[in-house]
Amino acid sequence: MSVSRRTVFLAIAAIGMGGVSFAQMPPMSRLRGTIDAVDGSSVHVTTRAGEHVTMKLASDAGCTLIEPISIEAIKPGSFIGTAAVTQTDGTLKALEVQVFPESMRGIGEGHRPWDLGIGSTMTNGTVGDLKVSDGRLLTLVYKGGEQKVFVPEKVPVITYEPATCGVLKKGAHIIAFVAKGEDGTLTGMRIGVGKDGLVPPM
Repeated sequence: MSVSRRTVFLAIAAIGMGGVSFAQMPPMSRLRGTIDAVDGSSVHVTTRAGEHVTMKLASDAGCTLIEPISIEAIKPGSFIGTAAVTQTDGTLKALEVQVFPESMRGIGEGHRPWDLGIGSTMTNGTVGDLKVSDGRLLTLVYKGGEQKVFVPEKVPVITYEPATCGVLKKGAHIIAFVAKGEDGTLTGMRIGVGKDGLVPPM
């Protein structure tokens, strides 16, 4: 199943954009879990909550690999996304960090709610000031605002690699952006697959 550069672009974008929808597309929800089997265009998944669900792949579904990258990749001027929680002083503590390839600069820019736990948010922006001390303390700047973010030394840091949907295999850990039909059918539009057993942290 081949994917065009545009499909790959949108696939990567969706992971970092969170709740933002593309024009003429239904609202997306996120499905996180492990693939049990792939049967043609049907992907059987056990969710992180232990539920067994079936996801149909859209005819133009896009897939990407999610791979770890060093925390050293977070530098002033980097465009990143981070799921985080608010600390008592109003700053954010990163739960994970996505370092976007340069071709993705600006995608999903902003600050919005996320579903990685109570009170979690997703912020995409450009790294401004950065201090290295038992992790990273940085200013993340986006159109209309900025956030102070603490990135712990051991927090998962990932980036993206284009792929075909041939990477959807039994045992792979995924985060999928799905549309739910009126009959409850889940259709996978974009799927991020953890490389070499990685569990997508976002």
